[in-house]
Amino acid sequence: MEEKKTILTYEGLKKLEEELENLKVVKRKEVAGKIKEAREQGDLSENAEYDAAKDEQRDIEARIEELEKILKNAEVVVEDEVNLDKISIGCTVTVYDEEFEEEMEFRIVGSTEANSLQGKISNESPVGQALLGHEVGDSVTVETQAGELVYKVLKIERSV
Repeated sequence: MEEKKTILTYEGLKKLEEELENLKVVKRKEVAGKIKEAREQGDLSENAEYDAAKDEQRDIEARIEELEKILKNAEVVVEDEVNLDKISIGCTVTVYDEEFEEEMEFRIVGSTEANSLQGKISNESPVGQALLGHEVGDSVTVETQAGELVYKVLKIERSV
């Protein structure tokens, strides 16, 4: 079965690479030190510090494996080459919410980078999917759990 491609912006790629490097270089050594200290305390069967350190080690190794898989299957969107005629991954879109009569700005990113608090929405989210491929001036209807939303596309820009 072929692995699903993970779409990332260059910024997202750098963040994941930095996290992976930190886990491999810093966190592994820290947890190895905690395990060594806990072992030196004697009886491991009732040693909570040892159990906690082993749990942390397992979590770190799982995250390293997950990051390596994401990076192995990454497809990086070069934001400088994004076509600004249509909404695509790697661009910032300004829309007008017709129901609430307000402007909103979304940055369309791959699913691993999505963070609604920072205005980054996934290309796989209902809003992201609905916006993709549309042009300035288009009205886009989005089906959500809360009902239908209608956005008018005002501006498409490079994400910088």
